[in-house]
Amino acid sequence: MNKITKALGLSLLLSSAVSVYAQQPPKHTYKPDGYSIVTIETPEDVRFHATGLDSTSTGEVYVATRFGDVWKLAGDKWSKFAEGLHEPTGLLVDDDGSIVVAQKPEFTRLRDTDNDGQADEYSMLAGDWDFHDNYHEFTFGPVKDKAGNYYGTLNLSHGDPDAFSLGAMGSSGGYRGFAFKVNKDGEFSPYAWGLRSPAGLGSSPEGELFYTDNQGDWVPTSTFHLLQEGKFYGHPVSLAQRPGYSKESITNTAVEVFDKIREKPVALIPHLEVANSPGNPAWDTTKGQFGPFAGQIFIGDQTQSNIFRVLLDKVNGVYQGAVINFMNGFQSGNIRNEFDIKGQLWVGQTARGWGAAGGKPFGLQKVVWDGTTPFELHNIKLTKTGFTLTFTDKVDVNSVSLDSFSAQQWNYHYSGNYGSPKMNLEAVKPSKVSLSADKLTVTIDMPLTADKLVQIDFPGLKDINGRNVGVEKVYYTLNQLRK
Repeated sequence: MNKITKALGLSLLLSSAVSVYAQQPPKHTYKPDGYSIVTIETPEDVRFHATGLDSTSTGEVYVATRFGDVWKLAGDKWSKFAEGLHEPTGLLVDDDGSIVVAQKPEFTRLRDTDNDGQADEYSMLAGDWDFHDNYHEFTFGPVKDKAGNYYGTLNLSHGDPDAFSLGAMGSSGGYRGFAFKVNKDGEFSPYAWGLRSPAGLGSSPEGELFYTDNQGDWVPTSTFHLLQEGKFYGHPVSLAQRPGYSKESITNTAVEVFDKIREKPVALIPHLEVANSPGNPAWDTTKGQFGPFAGQIFIGDQTQSNIFRVLLDKVNGVYQGAVINFMNGFQSGNIRNEFDIKGQLWVGQTARGWGAAGGKPFGLQKVVWDGTTPFELHNIKLTKTGFTLTFTDKVDVNSVSLDSFSAQQWNYHYSGNYGSPKMNLEAVKPSKVSLSADKLTVTIDMPLTADKLVQIDFPGLKDINGRNVGVEKVYYTLNQLRK
């Protein structure tokens, strides 16, 4: 028997720590034209905190709940597939039909060997990290790459008196604050380090790994990262497990040194304006079943009960990009996203511990599209002199003027403090705007400065049918200028 099969214990204490910059997110509700939220009825009298979510090629949906169960939805009928797990926060339907669950002490493979609809085999896929019975030591994942390797991320602890900490979060060893890899033969290896609270892990259709991290100490605002082997992502305490470092040397190292060696986020996620506690990235692989955003990345936020998009841009061979709100008004905290075979975006929800704007403690919803084309920003790309903004519908030429656009930029202070206010905030004045011949793309010329987060507002834009643009601001992480 492995170390957690049918585990009875469950850590119930959850964090009450919040950023000193935290406020209530906006109360207004916004849904793009053509999109609606469908609430899924969950099993009666079950605390259905949906923290793991995946679907099959035939449309069944599997959900792991924070209280240790795995449920299967086939059509409109729920059945319990597994139970007794230790606070799972991720789930993967594997290629062979088995279910791999990320719970605090291990990755566990669940199999129904007698085909009675319930898992009767619980086997450990990986568990080479340490779990110190700290409530905040979550295990996220799993995801797979094209070669069949599994990946996960390990949360740092909070309030552990034995942990090495340089801020709010700490590590008692055992690869806390690491991403890890498990190959097809079950061999575990550390993959990357410097992670804080990496609640969202995803693999792109091309097999590249990305993750989100939550704002806090050494993470001045939430982030979206390309996850690469052997890289350091900013939180210093995990370096104590790397060759050449010790707790003493780390403690005596200047912040500027860590700043120089850390990986920059692909996209910064402005606190409050977009997200407080982002979950996993989900790629729209529906080929148009979900509307005009095919290939783009959708992420839910646990605190704000919203979903936002990530718009990737490759500049000088390196990813950077933008974030933009998509829709809000969900019933609870959005922590897990998954596109199903029908082109619907399923959203697993929990408000446990941190609360959520939606008000309900847990639930499951999905976003569906009825075929109506919304008027939204579709994409943004950096040019040598500014940006191009492409829209989902044709823009009214009479609404395209300098008065329709404004911009500002800032950066954040990287340190062991819990979050950062906007630093060096300043207005940036666009100098020229023009509309393409097909009326879908606006080109903006404006001063550009590297290492800034650029906010561009376009509230004056209308489409050719007189509709105002839905979401009127986008946030572009300008790590480097185009050469």
